[in-house]
Amino acid sequence: MSDEPESDHEPKSHDLRDRLRAFTQPLVDSLDARLREQVDSRVDQRVDDTLANRLAVIERAIADLDRSVKALYERLSD
Repeated sequence: MSDEPESDHEPKSHDLRDRLRAFTQPLVDSLDARLREQVDSRVDQRVDDTLANRLAVIERAIADLDRSVKALYERLSD
């Protein structure tokens, strides 16, 4: 064993971690943006589908009410 102190030229683990993080950050950001875009589009599609289904139910209910009101009006008119 030598009595020499550790060399200052040896990379330290936090330096390597910081370099790796700086190197991979653009890739991570790109993947994050793509995933967020896909999730947002899927969520938007599900919301649109749900709203369309709910509106269809409401439209059918309004049509049923309209027919009932017309039938009642015709009975009262006779």
